[in-house]
Amino acid sequence: MSIDTESGREAPSELSTKKVKSIFASIAKKYERFNAISSFGAYRAWIDALVRKAPVTHESVVLDVAGGTGDISFAIAQKKHPARIHCTDLVPEMLEVARIHMDEGASDGVPVEFAVVDAQDMALPDEMCDVLTVAYGIRNMPRREQALAEMYRVLRPGGTILCLEFSTPKNRIWRALYRFYLTHMIPFWGGIITHDRSGFVYLANSIKAFPNQESLAKMFEDAGFEDVSWTDLTGGIAAIHMGTKPSS
Repeated sequence: MSIDTESGREAPSELSTKKVKSIFASIAKKYERFNAISSFGAYRAWIDALVRKAPVTHESVVLDVAGGTGDISFAIAQKKHPARIHCTDLVPEMLEVARIHMDEGASDGVPVEFAVVDAQDMALPDEMCDVLTVAYGIRNMPRREQALAEMYRVLRPGGTILCLEFSTPKNRIWRALYRFYLTHMIPFWGGIITHDRSGFVYLANSIKAFPNQESLAKMFEDAGFEDVSWTDLTGGIAAIHMGTKPSS
């Protein structure tokens, strides 16, 4: 099934793909600054939490799907030093920022390869990676079941998938405050920082329309992953979902 990622309603995939590429191409150079300011720095702690959980060794090959400007790739490179990292994204402008960071030494000597890839149809070999990460990416994919099937395909048997995504606070009051912040403050900060308020109206709406923790875990299980679990961050504003591909 294909959906409009802003509303969650069924729609042709081209609608969301075109919108996502346009928005992230226009904000690529200011995306990291927006994340830091709008989350009051929490996004960096969330990335650190994902890296701590990632079972990466010096022999691991890591695939960072929807890797954007390289936050996850470079954090793993600096803290886990895997054999190599493949950082992919749908939007070339985001990867251009990642390449600048690479030139500045952000990979700490770890080889990082960049490629423009649609996660819903990855022209990548079967079983190519030991660990697969995706942060704030599945939410922007209109064919999510197909994307998860592709992630399953490229992961080696016994490999681990880790997904960092915005989620749903369980506490009713905290959830209401969070939705207020999404509706009013995310577009405000986006307009101030990037001068593209409309792109952050989309961002807020896509977060509100995204499945909760239980529903996303079910999608992982339906894709074939085992030992699926999640860890809430900042009261459920975000969550890290994990799963493994069966060894046989």
